[in-house]
Amino acid sequence: MIELIRTNDAVVISFVEALMRDAGIGCFVADQNMSVLDGSVGILPRRVMVEAEKADAARRILRDAGIANELRPS
Repeated sequence: MIELIRTNDAVVISFVEALMRDAGIGCFVADQNMSVLDGSVGILPRRVMVEAEKADAARRILRDAGIANELRPS
């Protein structure tokens, strides 16, 4: 799996998860439980991971959705 985005914004993460689900692309949110360590302050970013084979399609979907600025460099 490769990192698609890294953010503290729960809304963006939910949006990306919904986009990937609708497209049939599996994704995984890494570091989701790290808020236990940062006291739920949100200083530790969460990472949305996708399968390497589907990364190009996932990036295209995020660009089309208008959130290309959230993409990690490939």
